[in-house]
Amino acid sequence: MTLDHFLLPKEIMIDSAGWSDLLLGVVIGALKPPDPRLMDRRIPTSSFQPPNFKNKKYLVDTIKIADEIIEVMKPDDETHFRVCSGYILSSVRRHLQNRGFRVEKMETTIHLQEMVERSYARWCIEVGVPEEILREKRRFWTFLEWVAEKPHLRERLVKTGWASWERKWREEIFKKKPIFSKK
Repeated sequence: MTLDHFLLPKEIMIDSAGWSDLLLGVVIGALKPPDPRLMDRRIPTSSFQPPNFKNKKYLVDTIKIADEIIEVMKPDDETHFRVCSGYILSSVRRHLQNRGFRVEKMETTIHLQEMVERSYARWCIEVGVPEEILREKRRFWTFLEWVAEKPHLRERLVKTGWASWERKWREEIFKKKPIFSKK
């Protein structure tokens, strides 16, 4: 079998990164093969902070991004959307179907996931997160330690809408003694 057997003639693939990470919001990325360029958009951190998180503002943001993907990528009647199965993209799948597009829930492709993860990492670097801690596969603890170094400055970058943040982690980071490096 050849690779073209698995690819549809016209498709747009959509994935996300950052949903389970402590810092920032989420990056949504779209790819329209064979074009290798990724269209990526950010759901702001504020959508994951009170009161927006409880009101699921991030799902409203994903619909706006879906409309922008449609506007930029100009799908036609033959275009098939392949949208990753993550919860954050559930409203995208529903919205695209309601607009009359063919939509398939898919597990991520390694290539697309890597591209969207790189976009999320670039965002982290833009706000001052050291590149070396982004190499970790399980970043929660390294992100928590990084925030704890300067909690008054860095808490604004945290998904503070999580119940565990208020219940446990916020108190923990403010109890920690600052770590000073001799650089």
